[in-house]
Amino acid sequence: MSQSTSTAATNGAEDTAAPGMVIIGGGLTAATAAESLRKEGWDGAITIVADEAEIPYQRPPLSKGFLAGKEGEDALLPLPANWYPENNVTLRTGTAATALDPAAHTVTLADGTVLSYAKALIATGAAPRRIPFPGVELKGVYTFRTKADSVAMKELLTGGGKNVVMIGSGWIGMEIAATATELGNKVALMGLEEVPLSVAIGAQLGTVFTNRHKEAGVQFELPASAAEIQGSDGRVTSVLTTTGVTLPADIVIVAVGVVPNISLAKGAGLTINNGIEVDASLHTSAADVFAAGDVANAMHPVTGMHARSEHWANAIASGKVAAKSMLGKDAVLDDIPYFYTDQFDLGMEYSGFGALTKDAEVVIRGDLEKREFIAFWVLEGRVVAGMNVNIWDVQDAIKALISSGRTIDTAKLADPQTPLEAI
Repeated sequence: MSQSTSTAATNGAEDTAAPGMVIIGGGLTAATAAESLRKEGWDGAITIVADEAEIPYQRPPLSKGFLAGKEGEDALLPLPANWYPENNVTLRTGTAATALDPAAHTVTLADGTVLSYAKALIATGAAPRRIPFPGVELKGVYTFRTKADSVAMKELLTGGGKNVVMIGSGWIGMEIAATATELGNKVALMGLEEVPLSVAIGAQLGTVFTNRHKEAGVQFELPASAAEIQGSDGRVTSVLTTTGVTLPADIVIVAVGVVPNISLAKGAGLTINNGIEVDASLHTSAADVFAAGDVANAMHPVTGMHARSEHWANAIASGKVAAKSMLGKDAVLDDIPYFYTDQFDLGMEYSGFGALTKDAEVVIRGDLEKREFIAFWVLEGRVVAGMNVNIWDVQDAIKALISSGRTIDTAKLADPQTPLEAI
C-alpha cells in the first residue's frame, strides 16, 4: 500500500507552520515514535519524511512470511493507513530529506521544501552493503532491503524452478534461502564464515541451522565469496566463487549486511561512530536532534558500551524512548536486545547482549539433535544472552535471568527439570 506525498507547504518554499516534531525515515522506528508522541500527550504538528513512496512499514516479514506469500501487506504495517490522518500526522513520502541544519532548526527536502522543527528525529535506517563484484550490474542480480525488493523477489521465486545463488550467510541470507527453497527453487549459498551464523551465535549453534538447510537441499559453498558474477546478453547465468566453483544462477541475491544511512547526519555535523552516536536517551551531539533505530549507535546503560542494533525490537523500543526524550521526559534505552528468525520448521528467539557473548560459556538446556533447546551464554557466572529454538513461552524467564545479574548454577541452568524461574 502506498500513499502519495502529503504537502502542507508549496514545494521549494519554507513551511510557515509552527515548528513541530519532524521524523526523518519511513520505517517501524518512525511509526512507533509518531504513535508514542501522541500517546505521551504531544498535540502539536508531527511530520514524517520518507524517501520511499510507502507509508511506514516494518521489515521482518519481507524475508519471511510476506516473501513466502503467507502474509499480506497488512503484516507490513505497524499502523494502518488511516491512523496518520486521524491523528493529524503529516506524511511526506517519496521525498528524501537532503539537509538538516541544527542551528536553524530546519530540514530541507529534495523538492526544495524547508521544514522548521522544534525537535527532529533521525530514523533513516540502513542500506544494503554493496560490494563491486565483477558482473554485479547484470540483470537478475539483486540486493534485499525494501518492500519493493521483497515484491520483486516474491514474483521471481513463486512457482519455483529457479537456480538461486545467495551471497551472504547471515540471518537475512539464511531466511531468504529457506523461503526460496520452500517455494521450489534450488539454492546455493556462500559466505565468508565456515559455518553460517557463527559470528552471531557460534559454530555449534550455527551448525543446527546449517544442517536443517542441507536436509532441505540447500547447497553451501563455505567459506567463499563471488570472484565473478557471469552472464550472457546482459543477464546473469552463473557465479564463479573464490574457491573456483561455478554455480548456475537465474537469480543472484547479495545479502552481505547493511550500512547505516548517515549522510544526512554527517552533513549536519553530528558525531558519527558506526552510525549516529547517541547517549542512552538518544540525544545526538546537536541540541534538539535525536536518532533511533538502525542508524543510531546508542550507549546502553547495562553494558556501558555503545551498540547499534538492526532488529525489530530495537526499532520499537528506541522509537518509544526517542518520543519521550523529544518531549523532555526521562527515558533511557535499557531494553535487552531481542530478535527472532523463522527458517523452515526452525523458530528461534534471542535476547541478550551480543557484545558480551564472545568469551562466554555456552550452556545447552534440551536436545540439539531434536532441535528443541535453549542456549545460554554465561559470562563470569551471569547469563548475558539466551536463545530458545522450537521451545516457546520462555522469553520472559530468559530476560529475567539476564536482568537479575545474579550468579547462577550452570548445572541447574542445563537441567530441563529445573524451572528457569527457580534458578
